[in-house]
Amino acid sequence: MIETDRLILRPWGDSDRAPFAAMCADPEVMTHLGPLLTRSQADAAIDRQMALQVECGHCFWALEARDTGEFLGFCGLKTMPDGCGLDGEIEAGWRLKRSAWGKGYARESATASLAWGFANLDVPRIVAMTVFGNTRSWGLMERLGMIRRPALDFAHPNVPDGDPLKPHIVYVAERA
Repeated sequence: MIETDRLILRPWGDSDRAPFAAMCADPEVMTHLGPLLTRSQADAAIDRQMALQVECGHCFWALEARDTGEFLGFCGLKTMPDGCGLDGEIEAGWRLKRSAWGKGYARESATASLAWGFANLDVPRIVAMTVFGNTRSWGLMERLGMIRRPALDFAHPNVPDGDPLKPHIVYVAERA
């Protein structure tokens, strides 16, 4: 679907279920993302992405190494859910398995996703969100040229009150 020098961003398949579940059960991967997922929760997350792909033509796509076909995680674009103040905005997001960290895959795939979004979607901007403590993620947002917009920060409606993952910060990429 989208190919870069080293990566392929593509629709999800059943062969992605086991490696995705393993990634979502890794405490280090999930540190800033919420509780570990069970296999059935991970499968449900894939099912949601598959439905978004059918409905919208985009989602957080499965990410694989171009040379080996190895599943690395996901990256892509989806519509923000209602209730966070960014209702209907297009969100860029990524999650990579730990062995794929530090290799530039997140930046390469996020750059390709943003380019695809601005080429194919009639939107003035694309947003990304994370928690304060996820310095790797908001650092990537800055390296992508995204700008922090504190006025858009929000308390995530799906995270319990008092949880340190409830406050979210927002970065924005504006259409050129």
